[in-house]
Amino acid sequence: MIKVDVEKRIQDENDRIAAQNRKAFAEAGVLVLNIISSPGSGKTTLLESTLDRIGGEMNVLVIEGDVSTERDMDRVRARGAEGIQINTGGGCHLSAGMIAEVLGGLDLESADVVFIENVGNLICPSTYDLGEDVRMVLLSTTEGDDKPMKYPAIFVEASLAILNKTDLLEHLQFDIEKVAGEIEVLNPGCQILRLSALRGDGMDAWIDWIRAKIAEKKGNS
Repeated sequence: MIKVDVEKRIQDENDRIAAQNRKAFAEAGVLVLNIISSPGSGKTTLLESTLDRIGGEMNVLVIEGDVSTERDMDRVRARGAEGIQINTGGGCHLSAGMIAEVLGGLDLESADVVFIENVGNLICPSTYDLGEDVRMVLLSTTEGDDKPMKYPAIFVEASLAILNKTDLLEHLQFDIEKVAGEIEVLNPGCQILRLSALRGDGMDAWIDWIRAKIAEKKGNS
């Protein structure tokens, strides 16, 4: 019982700060995406490919979450993005409090979209609201097609699922229709995009999705 009470207090405090973050993002009229996936699924590659396509069109900020190093942040900075690195020092997810601490160092008013690359993990980040508009899960074909039912929480919580590394399908035993079907069973409202961030397949649909969400956010601000 004590453990349950402590976890509830932690979650309640996180939700309180997340609401404050969400208010700040809304006032700035900036779209915020929380990207969750396993390590190696292609989050940073997706950001690089996205920045190559929209860097001159939109003002992009990136918040990078990692246990240590700024290697991923260095990669997106090389593509022209500004942002901040958060190292958790062993923690398996970002929290709303961590995001709140860095907001003062970001020019939200001039940004169109903020990408939050969460710590690589399908479990811990799934229930932590950061104040984002969109919680998205990225699943790569190299991880196996059993993940939605093995780690259902994030697929239930996400409003967007991206199936990445589709260029490798011919070399893998990955049933992409099965995966899409299981995601739809877990979360009928979840939108699903299929792409290869490295080769570029399906990236146009992803960029169009971002444009539409930004227009929607600015229209509601």
